[in-house]
Amino acid sequence: MSDLILYIGNKNYSSWSFRPWVAMTAAGIPFKEFVIPFDFPAGNPRFSEVSPTARVPALHHGELRVWESLAIIEYVAELFPDHPVWPTAASDRAVARSISMEMLGGFGALRNACPMNFRRPRRSIDLPAGVTEDVERISSIWKECRDRSGGPYLFGTFSAADAMFAPVVNRFDVYDLVDDREVLGYMEAVQSHPAWLKWREAALAETWVVAEDEA
Repeated sequence: MSDLILYIGNKNYSSWSFRPWVAMTAAGIPFKEFVIPFDFPAGNPRFSEVSPTARVPALHHGELRVWESLAIIEYVAELFPDHPVWPTAASDRAVARSISMEMLGGFGALRNACPMNFRRPRRSIDLPAGVTEDVERISSIWKECRDRSGGPYLFGTFSAADAMFAPVVNRFDVYDLVDDREVLGYMEAVQSHPAWLKWREAALAETWVVAEDEA
């Protein structure tokens, strides 16, 4: 089997890179990583060298190129069926994929107002229209899944669904968006996971500053 190479952006800011990286790391899937930083306006010209969309993340497996976070997660789940990428039960996998797709295609108000930023001191901001509704919907998803599974993660053990929402955990934290104890309990579980801590350590060590992501 050829080595997997995951090309990612800055760990402090790149929420879409974070998702497959934390899913693969948590599942124990071996891969090499290469960081291509957002150090140019509107990205980095080098992105086009590794991805047909000129965006990261992108996964290389021999001659194969896989792009988009959820597609990468699905590919490695098929490549490593014995690794716990998705929940074990078929019903749980169906719900996990449903909420992952909802995360993939929704919550634009939250994304735009509150960029992921591990170095940001916790403080609130004035929230534009739509953010509160996004926060409420995501909080509802988390609580419903944990009520069903018993926690500590959305489907009991850490899965791709938790990886898809991992950047939101950072957003809820650093922008001080929630005070619900159940939601905070889930966030604490995610923020204590070894894969999260490994990414966070690297993010805090970065020196690149992207002005548009400093809300």
